[in-house]
Amino acid sequence: MTMRGMLRESAIYSLGAGIAFAVDVALLYAQVELLDIHYLVAATLSFLAGTAVVYWVSVRHAFEHRSVENRRAEFIYFAAIGIAGVILNLLLMATLVGGLGMHYLLAKIGAAGVTFVANLSARKWLLFTRRATGMSNTAMQRSDSR
Repeated sequence: MTMRGMLRESAIYSLGAGIAFAVDVALLYAQVELLDIHYLVAATLSFLAGTAVVYWVSVRHAFEHRSVENRRAEFIYFAAIGIAGVILNLLLMATLVGGLGMHYLLAKIGAAGVTFVANLSARKWLLFTRRATGMSNTAMQRSDSR
């Protein structure tokens, strides 16, 4: 892939992640301030809503190549990365808010930045990178399950 193609993918993914972040923060705020839901429960629910947004942007607009042919498997992998992101997000939120006394919205900005980089890297490498020729996706999936 050319540098221009990589920049295009990253820019579109970043735009989608920005929209997802706005959804995430708006839902977090509404749940905590209006519905009196604990910030960690609210952070989980809002993060998952943001993940749905960024998945749609990723598969529809951002990435030119999809490594996994089976769309159901692709979504499961995407969601698994999202679950790892939720765990990372919760650990960071709990540390920053509970441990350091930071305001939950300020903590969210830091946690989102770290989680964004981790998720983009994992998703691009595992789901949206053209694999070396000579090994089909099916063969790769079989060898990964051993």
